[in-house]
Order: sequence, then structure tokens, then C-alpha cells
Amino acid sequence: CASEKAFESKLPTGLCVDKEYVGFATLPNQLHRKSVKKGFDFTLMVAGEFGLGKSTLVNSLFLTDLYKERKLLNAEERIKQTVEITKRTVDIEEKGVKLKLTIVDVPGFGDAVNNTECWTPVTDYINQQFEQYFRDESGLNRKNIQDNRVHCCLYFISPFGQGLRPIDVEFMKALQDKVNVVPLIAKADCLTPSEIKRLKEQVREEIDKFGIKIYQFPDCDSDEDEELKQQDKGLKWRTHPTVTSGSSGTC
Repeated sequence: CASEKAFESKLPTGLCVDKEYVGFATLPNQLHRKSVKKGFDFTLMVAGEFGLGKSTLVNSLFLTDLYKERKLLNAEERIKQTVEITKRTVDIEEKGVKLKLTIVDVPGFGDAVNNTECWTPVTDYINQQFEQYFRDESGLNRKNIQDNRVHCCLYFISPFGQGLRPIDVEFMKALQDKVNVVPLIAKADCLTPSEIKRLKEQVREEIDKFGIKIYQFPDCDSDEDEELKQQDKGLKWRTHPTVTSGSSGTC
């Protein structure tokens, strides 16, 4: 238009006007750039009895050693140990995207002779993180809020039992309304395909029987890329009880 040409004529020679559109249509890209620059926080809790390979799986997932200073306890020390909450944090960067990963471990869980309400320290910790985040969000200075809420809990199920134990049922029921619970059959590679299939079917039946709410993969939108739809379909197919798994099988 004439006004635009008049504006361009007043600019110094060699200086061109940026023709890129500026408006609410560019908000997704702006938010994406801001999120990538700032990075993401993700807190993952791993729970289960001693010796099920929790540390090994975490190190394999993120290609890092988060347990360099871990001390292995003997049988007597493990009996005396109470349920604790330990945190390990590592910064991971992949293709320019930064991730602050926090692993919350629960050593001592299920090791005692009497495990009555041994999940109470875990639920208390999760509630404390929610309360702290709420206080930070309600404060005046919200610029550098750290999100320490637990986003997901991987619960390891022993492959040597006959389905879920009472402690497994009570733990997942205590956490099901507080965090995304993902049950895993630990060390599934020590079982035959038929044993894995039978165990997964039994665990799924007991999850339905006791009304345990576990994490369900969401459905893709109809306008998503075909590649993403295939990935989503593959993940749901892998979680079906008739499908065999690798070293740790999701239920």
C-alpha cells in the first residue's frame, strides 16, 4: 500500500523491512522457541523391591550413570533400613533441547518383615511437592519456579511371583490419583514368551479386578502425522497383555 511505500522510502539505504507476519498466528512458534530455550523439567519415580533392576533400566533409558555413589547394603543392613526418598538430578541435552531429569528412588521399599503402610512416605513426598508448587505459583515471584512434582511412577513387579502381591495392589491404589502409574514386569527377559504372556494376562486381570487406574496412552488427534499415529499404535500394541516384551515389560 501507499503508506507502506512511504515508510520504506524514509528508511536508510540498504535497510529492508522485515516482511514476516507478526500476530497471534505465530504464537505456537514463539511458545515452542521459548520452551526449547528454557528447557523442560521431568521427575520420574522408580519403585519396587530390591534387586529388580530399577537402576539398570534408568541408566539404559537415559544413557547415563545416575548411581555412581550408590552403596550396596548387605542383608542385615537392608533389614534395618527404613523406606527413604532419594533424588538424583542430571541435565540432558539432545538436538538443542535441554531436559532437567530428576529420578526419585525409594530404597527400602518392601524389604521389611512388616510392610504395613510402607507406601506412606511416598504419598507424603508426592503431596509435599504439590503443596510446594502451589505455594510457589501463588507467590509474587514466579519467574524461577522449579517444578519438582512427580510426573510419572514406574512400579516394578517381580517376574518370579504369581501376579500382583498385596503390597503391589495397595501401593498402586495409594498413588493412582496422585501420579501416572506405569507397572513394569522387571527382568522379563528371564522368562519364556509363553510365561511372559501368561504373567501379563494375570497382572492385567488383577489390575481390573482391584480397580487400579494405571496410565493409558492417549489417542492421537485425527490431524496428526501418519508417522506419529503409527508410533502411538505401536505403543498401545506393546502394552497389550498378549505381546512379549524385552528386559522390562509394560503391562
